[in-house]
Amino acid sequence: MKILPMHHRYRHASKRPKWMLVLVCFIVFFLIFGYVYPPKNSSAFSDWLPPSGRREITDEELASQVLAKEILKTPLPPTKNPKIAFMFLTTGSLPFEKLWDKFFYCGTAVYFARGHEGKFSIYVHASQRKPVHESSYFVNSNIRSDKVIWGQISMIDAERRLLGNALKDPNNHHFVLLSDSCVPMHKFEYVYNFLMYSNLSYIDSFVDPGPHGNERFSQHMLPEIEKKDFRKGAQWFTLKRQHALIVISDTLYYSKFKNYCKPGFEGRNCYADEHYIPTLFNMIDPGAMSNWSVTHVDWSEHKWHPKSYRSQDVSYELLQNLTSIDEYMHETSNSWVRINAVSHWFSTSLSQLNTELLVKILQTVMDVKPCLWNGVKRPCYLFARKFYPETLEVMTQLFSNYTSA
Repeated sequence: MKILPMHHRYRHASKRPKWMLVLVCFIVFFLIFGYVYPPKNSSAFSDWLPPSGRREITDEELASQVLAKEILKTPLPPTKNPKIAFMFLTTGSLPFEKLWDKFFYCGTAVYFARGHEGKFSIYVHASQRKPVHESSYFVNSNIRSDKVIWGQISMIDAERRLLGNALKDPNNHHFVLLSDSCVPMHKFEYVYNFLMYSNLSYIDSFVDPGPHGNERFSQHMLPEIEKKDFRKGAQWFTLKRQHALIVISDTLYYSKFKNYCKPGFEGRNCYADEHYIPTLFNMIDPGAMSNWSVTHVDWSEHKWHPKSYRSQDVSYELLQNLTSIDEYMHETSNSWVRINAVSHWFSTSLSQLNTELLVKILQTVMDVKPCLWNGVKRPCYLFARKFYPETLEVMTQLFSNYTSA
């Protein structure tokens, strides 16, 4: 009997490994392509993959987390007269002390005898000259002060120093940081009720992917602080007592910003007062902060410093406009990069750009949200800056009018 050769059968079977090899090559190519050209809004191909297991935290992180949790669980000290601590960060005397005196004194007829004494306390940190006070409310308000350099960690040190002094009074339940160019936008009763009956700390905090935001992040902050947790915001906060305790007791995250967030470090200009507290509470207690500041500032001029108000700028209409704003906006530092790019593309100036086009560009990099107080939309701002000292008289004259409407 003739036996047929079997080589044809083996030839067909040998095709399968070739197809498998092609498939493997395709997968490898896909992985390499994905790593080199990651998807939009992704920093690396690893973002496509399922999240890996949590890393083991350091001893310092463990201690910090336990301390923060215990502080947040601690009830407020019992008191019949809870107070707001007004903390002024200044270089010397306060140019608007006369206006603040009116703010603390004016109110309903019940308070005319002694103003609102018993509902507030005042602390002044003067970094250059000892203040001369005109108002009786500011007597004995000066605390031990030290030199403060703009953009340096000494700004955070001054804030912590103010908080430490204010926390010595157990009746202080809310803490407001103000500058020497700040003015009140409402009467005392309004401010008191807004803060004391709120469950939030009013901390400005947002993600800025641009050159003046997340690009300031240093890898030296790892592993405790990751880039995804890095936040930016104005330094003018109001804090609940538990949050104030966390700020002055923190050493871990403070040291990261002290060492790795400073002007000129690694070729970047990082400013701790714009990032430390927003990042800290984004990591520790994100649900208990507002993400917007109750102190208004106008950055519409897109300069290194916000718009400043002169005497000729101040009017009843301006102040009414500021007190009626009920939405807050975060503009990232890459917005004007895009606008300038479009301006260059069309070979035109910013002022000549079509308004509709400009709005569309800005909408891609601006985040506008309503100001919610206990879930209800309300005007955003209790205070405003930057006002020149020359505006004192007109502000004092207008105070009763613009705060009564």
